[in-house]
Amino acid sequence: MTLDPEDSKIITLARAARARNGSVEGAAVRDETGRTYSATNVALSSLTLSAVQVAVATAISSGAQSLEAVALVTAGDGPSAADEAAAAELGVKALLVAGPDGTLRG
Repeated sequence: MTLDPEDSKIITLARAARARNGSVEGAAVRDETGRTYSATNVALSSLTLSAVQVAVATAISSGAQSLEAVALVTAGDGPSAADEAAAAELGVKALLVAGPDGTLRG
């Protein structure tokens, strides 16, 4: 599968965020103006958020009205139902999911 260069970019950003923080998940989103936001999962005793949830929240709190794409990099199973719902609510039809090496999963 050949990816659009902009989709490859958000996978790279998600991989970098995950590696930088040594996190289980990394995610990146692209909003309707082309701005990108990356994040990792948060796992505190008082707060647990997926990387997708953090990236989406960052985009929305920065003024994004919709998202063009969402990428998740994980060694785990993939996006949760909550991740998919957040992406869908903002106009994304499918999340891009890749392994830690950046290989896109079907």
